[in-house]
Amino acid sequence: MIYKIYITIIMYFLIGAVGFYLINRKKSRDVNQKSWIKYGTYFLIINVLFLSIVINSIAFRFCTILIIVISAFELFTVFKESGYAKTNFFVLYIILFYLFSISFYWFSALDANIILFTFLILSIFDSFSQISGQLFGRKKLLPKVSPNKTLGGLIGGMVIAIVSAFLLKSLYPIPNYKLIITTFGIILFAFIGDIGASYFKRVYKVKDYSNLIPGHGGFLDRFDSLIAVGGWVLLIQLINF
Repeated sequence: MIYKIYITIIMYFLIGAVGFYLINRKKSRDVNQKSWIKYGTYFLIINVLFLSIVINSIAFRFCTILIIVISAFELFTVFKESGYAKTNFFVLYIILFYLFSISFYWFSALDANIILFTFLILSIFDSFSQISGQLFGRKKLLPKVSPNKTLGGLIGGMVIAIVSAFLLKSLYPIPNYKLIITTFGIILFAFIGDIGASYFKRVYKVKDYSNLIPGHGGFLDRFDSLIAVGGWVLLIQLINF
């Protein structure tokens, strides 16, 4: 089954590559190159996390710790470089970050199939919301916080994520209504995590958290949604809805 799922991931990436080509074919060489570097890096990240989930739960636990520690370091670095400005905002933000991070860590102890389902739906939503947003997005959702977020991107990513949830139901065999609620929650918290990370950057007037990941705005910029979504999935497992 894992082999079939991995083949499915490759197919999604091939479809995504077509979308990226259509998006970037008329752009400058420099912009085109940066876009493909980001795409290639994302593909590598997806493979590393996928393998860490399916091979050994300890490996994924290590990845969660790494993500939390480096993301926290980025937050403190931005705060320090600002001259410790807006302290009250930073304290509130860091409290929320650690609450979600603790939940994310405990999420990594759940059954591997639940983790894999969550990770795949999140990755599909994240990828195709970006692609559909650039292809069809017109109406900006939160232009002052996250200029690239569009209604078209949100709807496109949501539709593909929901369809994919049913295709991947063998990983997480729950009733359809629970599957839909879980998937909508993943989408909502992915959006909240992304907007929250973008808002922090806007408050401190920085473009990126760091340049640790080529083509991306830092560790937190890449994993903000995963941290938030981990908390949601942990919650629904604890309440056993």
